[in-house]
Amino acid sequence: MDDKGNVYIKMTLTAPGCPVADSLVEQVQLRVENLPGIHSVTVELTFDPPWHKDFMSEEAKLQLGML
Repeated sequence: MDDKGNVYIKMTLTAPGCPVADSLVEQVQLRVENLPGIHSVTVELTFDPPWHKDFMSEEAKLQLGML
């Protein structure tokens, strides 16, 4: 976040064909916009580098039964 309350989020998904890609980006933008002190939110979807399960925290892997 910059000093004017503008937020830039660069995020990735597990696959380019993810069926919730559009709605997930919109949900992230709406949730962040509603936080105190936020003026604007820009969400960029990228697939570079490709997502890998090693990006997940140990807690997230545990919750999803991946450990």
